[in-house]
Amino acid sequence: MKLLVVGGGGREHALAWKLVQSPRAEKIFVAPGNAGTALEPGLENVAITAIPDLIAFVQREKIELTVVGPEAPLTEGIVDAFQAAGLKIFGPSQAAARLESSKSFAKTFMHTQGIPTAASECFHDAAMAREYIAQHSLPVVIKADGLAAGKGVVIAHTVSEAHAAVDAMLVEDRLGEAGASILIEDYLEGEEASFIVLSDGRNVLPLATSQDHKRLLDDDQGPNTGGMGAYSPAPIITPTLHAKVMREIIIPAINGMAQAGQPYIGFLYAGLMISRQGDIKVLEFNCRLGDPETQAIMLRLKTDLVGLIEHAVNGTLDQAEIEWDRRVALCVVMAAQGYPDKPNKHDVIHGLNAVMASQHATGEYHVFHAGTALGGQDQEEILTAGGRVLGVTALGENLKLAQQRAYEIAGNIRFKGCQMRKDIGSRGLANHHSAG
Repeated sequence: MKLLVVGGGGREHALAWKLVQSPRAEKIFVAPGNAGTALEPGLENVAITAIPDLIAFVQREKIELTVVGPEAPLTEGIVDAFQAAGLKIFGPSQAAARLESSKSFAKTFMHTQGIPTAASECFHDAAMAREYIAQHSLPVVIKADGLAAGKGVVIAHTVSEAHAAVDAMLVEDRLGEAGASILIEDYLEGEEASFIVLSDGRNVLPLATSQDHKRLLDDDQGPNTGGMGAYSPAPIITPTLHAKVMREIIIPAINGMAQAGQPYIGFLYAGLMISRQGDIKVLEFNCRLGDPETQAIMLRLKTDLVGLIEHAVNGTLDQAEIEWDRRVALCVVMAAQGYPDKPNKHDVIHGLNAVMASQHATGEYHVFHAGTALGGQDQEEILTAGGRVLGVTALGENLKLAQQRAYEIAGNIRFKGCQMRKDIGSRGLANHHSAG
């Protein structure tokens, strides 16, 4: 069968790489893809992004299944449009995707369903927001209501930081429509973890747990990013906590959406904050897989992903089983100079071809591309083309060995001004003494 993966980042490279391993996959198209998907055996990039053009392409190529990676096309209604054309596609509807596209919708939904989350208030007016801040203890978390590509969250430790964030979104319009309204939330203490499931609208199949690192710099310093690295499994999610997350968060969310007449079919991501006492609250819902969590999770997945997604599309996830490599996977993101504000582009990446040449032979690691493009005179050079450029992902018998291997591989790759945290996984090592 032929499949299409919509998107062009590291998550989509990892998805397509896993899908093409299925014995039933004849060919995987990626729209628009990146240099990594262009060079990956069995994958082919398609320079199409508009939804009507994607529908026409799928009909012309007789593609049997489309998998949507990023949140933007889901929010734009790609699933609804494909289904209206009689095409099989995996992802939530536009209405269900509001769990991510509108933080105020998600908050109201969580309160209605009794899902634990931080207290918050929604504001459209900057003066009212500043007045609320003046009466509120610090720090506070200020979030753009809409999609802001990982740049719509500010943790403000001072009144001036809080006012600056409010003004940037509501007065200066720096995030456009996404920041036309904001949420001001209570700050939660604890450790973050990512909990991602497959849902067919009724049944739920949890994926391996993971933990990502949002801040740009070591020791969780610097600005928030889309994610600078991740590892799977997350030692903080014990079997007891896993059961609690399913019982108190995931099942109520899926049941609540179904009861509202908006059944949730797709990947559902719950970003969790876990306190020292073991209390769990939802920081956010995302209507897709996390990035770079996907890179670590896909490297560990042993089950045929095509079959799992078909079960989800057909409403038979209760018949599916999933198997994981018992080893730990760790992903280190190599980001462009200037990321996250003004990332450089068109810098030549050195050493990557040699690393990629050996990755298929070992199967112990994979370099997933995110912001890359082919360039040079004969289109033989790999260039930076975005903020997060590469996700170097490796397996190890335990977290320490996975960490060592990923950084060893990343050390062979160079490009101008590369930004790379040196402590991905260290929280798991320090807090939980994980042995995988």
